[in-house]
Amino acid sequence: MTDTINRQVHTLIQNGRHCVLATANNNRPYCSLMAYVAASDGAAVYMVTHRHTRKFGNLTGNPAVSLLIDTRDTPRPRALTLEGTCFEVADLSEKERIYGLFLTDHPYMHAFVNHEDAVLIRIDIAAALYLDGLVDAHHVSFPEKTQ
Repeated sequence: MTDTINRQVHTLIQNGRHCVLATANNNRPYCSLMAYVAASDGAAVYMVTHRHTRKFGNLTGNPAVSLLIDTRDTPRPRALTLEGTCFEVADLSEKERIYGLFLTDHPYMHAFVNHEDAVLIRIDIAAALYLDGLVDAHHVSFPEKTQ
Protein backbone atom coordinates (compact mmCIF):
# COMPACT_ATOMS: atom_id res chain seq x y z
CA MET A 1 0.00 0.00 0.00
CA THR A 2 1.34 3.39 -0.89
CA ASP A 3 1.83 6.22 1.54
CA THR A 4 -0.78 8.20 -0.39
CA ILE A 5 -3.43 5.52 0.11
CA ASN A 6 -2.44 5.24 3.80
CA ARG A 7 -2.91 8.99 4.22
CA GLN A 8 -6.26 8.96 2.41
CA VAL A 9 -7.59 6.10 4.55
CA HIS A 10 -6.35 7.76 7.74
CA THR A 11 -7.89 11.11 6.70
CA LEU A 12 -11.24 9.52 5.91
CA ILE A 13 -11.32 7.80 9.32
CA GLN A 14 -10.19 10.94 11.18
CA ASN A 15 -12.48 13.38 9.36
CA GLY A 16 -15.60 11.24 9.49
CA ARG A 17 -18.15 11.78 12.22
CA HIS A 18 -20.72 9.12 11.33
CA CYS A 19 -20.64 5.61 9.95
CA VAL A 20 -22.85 2.64 9.39
CA LEU A 21 -22.08 -0.17 11.84
CA ALA A 22 -22.94 -3.68 10.66
CA THR A 23 -23.36 -6.39 13.29
CA ALA A 24 -24.76 -9.90 13.03
CA ASN A 25 -26.52 -12.46 15.16
CA ASN A 26 -27.43 -15.98 14.02
CA ASN A 27 -26.42 -15.08 10.45
CA ARG A 28 -28.83 -12.14 10.44
CA PRO A 29 -27.14 -8.82 9.60
CA TYR A 30 -28.15 -5.59 11.30
CA CYS A 31 -27.04 -2.03 10.45
CA SER A 32 -26.99 1.05 12.66
CA LEU A 33 -26.12 4.65 11.88
CA MET A 34 -23.54 5.64 14.51
CA ALA A 35 -21.62 8.70 15.64
CA TYR A 36 -17.95 7.98 16.32
CA VAL A 37 -14.59 9.44 17.21
CA ALA A 38 -11.33 8.01 15.91
CA ALA A 39 -8.20 7.10 17.82
CA SER A 40 -5.31 9.40 16.97
CA ASP A 41 -3.57 6.66 14.96
CA GLY A 42 -6.75 5.87 12.99
CA ALA A 43 -6.53 2.18 13.91
CA ALA A 44 -9.59 2.22 16.18
CA VAL A 45 -12.88 4.07 16.51
CA TYR A 46 -15.07 4.64 19.55
CA MET A 47 -18.86 4.69 19.73
CA VAL A 48 -21.52 4.87 22.40
CA THR A 49 -24.54 2.61 22.55
CA HIS A 50 -26.91 1.41 25.24
CA ARG A 51 -26.79 -2.03 26.84
CA HIS A 52 -30.39 -2.98 26.15
CA THR A 53 -30.26 -2.62 22.37
CA ARG A 54 -30.28 -5.19 19.62
CA LYS A 55 -26.94 -3.80 18.44
CA PHE A 56 -25.24 -4.35 21.80
CA GLY A 57 -26.73 -7.83 22.06
CA ASN A 58 -25.31 -8.62 18.64
CA LEU A 59 -21.88 -7.25 19.66
CA THR A 60 -21.89 -9.30 22.84
CA GLY A 61 -22.60 -12.49 20.91
CA ASN A 62 -20.39 -11.72 17.92
CA PRO A 63 -17.74 -8.97 18.21
CA ALA A 64 -16.84 -9.08 14.49
CA VAL A 65 -18.15 -5.95 12.78
CA SER A 66 -17.98 -3.96 9.60
CA LEU A 67 -18.16 -0.17 9.27
CA LEU A 68 -18.91 2.03 6.29
CA ILE A 69 -17.59 5.58 6.18
CA ASP A 70 -18.24 7.61 3.04
CA THR A 71 -18.08 11.04 1.48
CA ARG A 72 -21.16 10.73 -0.72
CA ASP A 73 -22.05 14.42 -0.37
CA THR A 74 -18.76 15.70 -1.71
CA PRO A 75 -17.63 16.32 -5.30
CA ARG A 76 -15.26 13.35 -5.00
CA PRO A 77 -17.21 10.43 -3.50
CA ARG A 78 -15.07 7.94 -1.62
CA ALA A 79 -16.00 5.04 0.61
CA LEU A 80 -14.20 3.06 3.23
CA THR A 81 -15.40 -0.35 4.40
CA LEU A 82 -13.65 -1.38 7.60
CA GLU A 83 -13.46 -4.81 9.22
CA GLY A 84 -12.79 -5.02 12.91
CA THR A 85 -13.45 -6.41 16.34
CA CYS A 86 -15.52 -4.68 19.01
CA PHE A 87 -14.63 -4.41 22.69
CA GLU A 88 -16.39 -2.72 25.58
CA VAL A 89 -14.11 -0.10 27.12
CA ALA A 90 -13.77 -0.89 30.81
CA ASP A 91 -10.85 1.34 31.83
CA LEU A 92 -12.29 4.35 33.67
CA SER A 93 -9.59 6.84 32.61
CA GLU A 94 -9.90 5.81 28.96
CA LYS A 95 -13.70 6.14 29.18
CA GLU A 96 -13.50 9.63 30.65
CA ARG A 97 -10.99 10.76 28.02
CA ILE A 98 -12.98 9.33 25.11
CA TYR A 99 -16.33 10.60 26.42
CA GLY A 100 -14.77 14.08 26.51
CA LEU A 101 -13.63 13.76 22.87
CA PHE A 102 -16.96 12.26 21.88
CA LEU A 103 -18.98 15.09 23.38
CA THR A 104 -16.69 17.68 21.79
CA ASP A 105 -17.51 16.22 18.35
CA HIS A 106 -21.13 15.30 19.15
CA PRO A 107 -22.42 17.73 21.84
CA TYR A 108 -26.04 16.98 20.92
CA MET A 109 -25.55 13.46 22.35
CA HIS A 110 -24.89 14.59 25.93
CA ALA A 111 -28.01 12.92 27.44
CA PHE A 112 -27.43 9.74 25.43
CA VAL A 113 -23.79 9.44 26.52
CA ASN A 114 -24.57 10.20 30.16
CA HIS A 115 -27.48 7.75 30.37
CA GLU A 116 -27.02 5.03 33.00
CA ASP A 117 -27.35 2.39 30.25
CA ALA A 118 -24.59 3.91 28.04
CA VAL A 119 -21.66 1.74 27.00
CA LEU A 120 -18.46 2.93 25.35
CA ILE A 121 -17.23 0.52 22.68
CA ARG A 122 -13.95 0.45 20.77
CA ILE A 123 -13.56 -1.14 17.38
CA ASP A 124 -10.04 -2.20 16.52
CA ILE A 125 -9.69 -2.04 12.76
CA ALA A 126 -8.07 -5.03 11.06
CA ALA A 127 -8.58 -4.29 7.36
CA ALA A 128 -10.15 -1.83 4.96
CA LEU A 129 -11.40 -1.56 1.43
CA TYR A 130 -10.90 2.00 0.18
CA LEU A 131 -12.87 3.05 -2.90
CA ASP A 132 -11.82 6.23 -4.64
CA GLY A 133 -14.70 6.68 -7.05
CA LEU A 134 -16.56 3.69 -8.45
CA VAL A 135 -13.77 1.32 -9.46
CA ASP A 136 -10.45 2.45 -7.97
CA ALA A 137 -10.25 -0.02 -5.05
CA HIS A 138 -7.43 -0.55 -2.56
CA HIS A 139 -7.22 -3.25 0.13
CA VAL A 140 -5.50 -2.12 3.32
CA SER A 141 -4.36 -4.19 6.30
CA PHE A 142 -3.87 -2.71 9.76
CA PRO A 143 -1.32 -3.97 12.29
CA GLU A 144 -2.78 -6.51 14.68
CA LYS A 145 -3.62 -5.10 18.12
CA THR A 146 -3.71 -6.74 21.48
CA GLN A 147 -6.49 -5.69 23.80
